[in-house]
Amino acid sequence: MTGMMEISATADRPPAAAPPRIVRVGLGERSYDILIGRDIMAAAAARIAALAPGGTAAVVTDTTVGALHAASLEAALAGAGLRTARITVPPGESSKSYTRFAEICDALLAAKVERGDLVVALGGGVVGDLAGFAAAVVRRGVRFVQVPTTLLAQVDSSVGGKTGINSPHGKNLVGAFHQPSLVVADTALLDTLSPREFRAGYAEVVKYGLIDDADFFGWCEANGTRIFGAGPERDHAVAKSCAAKAAVVARDEREDGDRALLNLGHTFGHALERAVAYDGARLVHGEGVAIGMALAFRFSQRLGLCPGQDALRVARHLEAVGLPTRLADVPGGVGTAASLLDAMAQDKKVRRGELTFILARGIGRSFVARGIAAAAVHDFLVAELADDPGR
Repeated sequence: MTGMMEISATADRPPAAAPPRIVRVGLGERSYDILIGRDIMAAAAARIAALAPGGTAAVVTDTTVGALHAASLEAALAGAGLRTARITVPPGESSKSYTRFAEICDALLAAKVERGDLVVALGGGVVGDLAGFAAAVVRRGVRFVQVPTTLLAQVDSSVGGKTGINSPHGKNLVGAFHQPSLVVADTALLDTLSPREFRAGYAEVVKYGLIDDADFFGWCEANGTRIFGAGPERDHAVAKSCAAKAAVVARDEREDGDRALLNLGHTFGHALERAVAYDGARLVHGEGVAIGMALAFRFSQRLGLCPGQDALRVARHLEAVGLPTRLADVPGGVGTAASLLDAMAQDKKVRRGELTFILARGIGRSFVARGIAAAAVHDFLVAELADDPGR
């Protein structure tokens, strides 16, 4: 992709850990804290243990993350007085399946996890969704803690209580709302991410500026590459994103109103993920969201809602950090306009067969657009599929 800058997720580290920032998710008796900071895991173990003194913490992780971080987490939890058990799944979106979900539920029961115990999700969005859904249903509900290890999970999927698995009919169509009891976003865990995975998570950071905070988008433009380092910009980006999502979740926990704004780019993005059969080698979730946001702004421009310079500005910033912005950027193609439209018809945001999109009147001015004509979306996708900027 043109305009791509060389970036690294492992820049020089600050010499000492600062006290964690705390973002509160206000949901009455189900309120919880998000702890954010670098190298906070050992201190956070005491907060986790306080949720179930002397109990069991079943750590659900994947083989990749488990090899890197599970032992240190388990040692910290044991030191805080919890018995631990580990449940491991293969990495990748394909694990969000009925089969893996059943395996986790049975493993939690085999580990004698009781209703007063904890499920601890150690991993990215896949692990968080799986572990959270299992916690929602095993013994009719067990408390769980999110320990997100990807940027995408720290700023988005670990907060808000959405859990679930995929169906052949679409992404995240089977699940439950089940709020965590605590989220621990240790930004040092992001040092082990590949540059590609870090970029994918950064798409969700940018999203918060595009929804309703033009100043934050401007800050991202000025500081984007610094977020890929281990300095204070990373912690600020995570804290700012979590605060934005926490505020929306507190207003609209179950996505009956403006929480839908958090899906900016996701209607297009989820359709793209389905088009590649959730093959992470071709497209990961954050890349789908990046393309989806660029498409949402160009579609808004096509409908006469959004200035062209704003749509161009969005695409240019995403491209500057190496994110895809066009359908042609997906290796192997994404099918036809008709097949993409069919995938969108299965989206959770469809209401009585009518398509719902998050569109924009400009940067920081997104809104929920219901009843969008399928023909208009089809024609837009045909034009996008035909567009070859010669890259």
